[in-house]
Amino acid sequence: MGKITFYEERNFQGRSYECMSDCADMSSYLSRCQSCRVESGCFMVYDRNNYMGNQFFMRRGEYSDFMNMMGMSNGIRSCRMIPMHRGQFRMKIYERENFGGQSHEMMEDCDNIMDRYRMSDCQSCNVMEGHWLMYEQAQYRGKMMYVRPGEYRSFRDMGMSGMRFMSMRRIMDMC
Repeated sequence: MGKITFYEERNFQGRSYECMSDCADMSSYLSRCQSCRVESGCFMVYDRNNYMGNQFFMRRGEYSDFMNMMGMSNGIRSCRMIPMHRGQFRMKIYERENFGGQSHEMMEDCDNIMDRYRMSDCQSCNVMEGHWLMYEQAQYRGKMMYVRPGEYRSFRDMGMSGMRFMSMRRIMDMC
């Protein structure tokens, strides 16, 4: 079970909201959110309501200033708790939307799909097992997107227009 506490101001000041599950809209609890403490578990936080916009992975620790640390000018608007997965990890990535083009099944982290699979882009995927982070740049850098078991036919339709995912990492017991 995860636990995260959000604060209206930087450096853990102002009103706070303690959360132990998904929250699609934090505005009913806080007028804004500028810092947080993750006491246990892992979370994805989003700069827009309903798990939209820029995403950031957070594990146990203190995050005193989102604007400077992550470029989140609007602060956090929603969050999703990432459940721990203890089994195998499997994901099939596709070069094009709607599971088109070249495809490869992954069971481990991949720091560069171009080098490993000769794929220049990943625009859809099917996550069979586990929880994953997908990154727009090789070596797990740049903007990221959290995916859990399910079909993702079009990243563009999910609000990730213009993003190319070039590396993928499993979310393991590191929380």
